[in-house]
Amino acid sequence: MSKLNIKKNDTVLVITGKDRGTKARVLRVFPDKGTVLVERVNMIKRHTRPNPSKQSQGGIVEREAPIHVSKLMLICPETGKPTRVGRKRLDNGKGVRVSKASGATFN
Repeated sequence: MSKLNIKKNDTVLVITGKDRGTKARVLRVFPDKGTVLVERVNMIKRHTRPNPSKQSQGGIVEREAPIHVSKLMLICPETGKPTRVGRKRLDNGKGVRVSKASGATFN
């Protein structure tokens, strides 16, 4: 898998699926699978057993499932709108992500 343009704590917009239109924060990135975990997006119900050693009660637990990066767009920090992402090398040799719409850099 190629390098992902989305990193942890980025704000993204879901562009397809049941959660389309949702703006949320990225919790975790799985670059080998090309998926990310987004806060309160792609929620699933998981049936868990009680585990006394981990103090878990068991029952039906709702949690986030990974979503593919192709279903997400990064939110531009300057305009607040969804944008495509490019890469640019600064004078000091450091590579940064750049908004294709406004030219703003992502931290």
